Amino acid sequence: MRRIAKHPILDFNNRKKIKFYFEDTELIAYEGDTVASALIANGIDIFGYTSKKGRPRGLFCCIGKCSSCLVIVNGIPNVRACITPVKEGMKVRRQVG
Repeated sequence: MRRIAKHPILDFNNRKKIKFYFEDTELIAYEGDTVASALIANGIDIFGYTSKKGRPRGLFCCIGKCSSCLVIVNGIPNVRACITPVKEGMKVRRQVG
């Protein structure tokens, strides 16, 4: 898992572990993570593909203003992974377009 374990200012202790699914694979996140940060911590940086040329898409602005991190969450398309909190049992899929 790619994650900062110790920080001089922020306290990462005592955060509850959460299980969620990406492309039917069970992954671990922590309470307070966004979908994007949880995916990146698990080594996943391609969130979808462009519809015309099939180019990979991922995290870009990190503030919900672009559409580069759009994913499908629990069957709902066009969810911004960078601002959406990850939840227990959430099912996330890559989106094309």
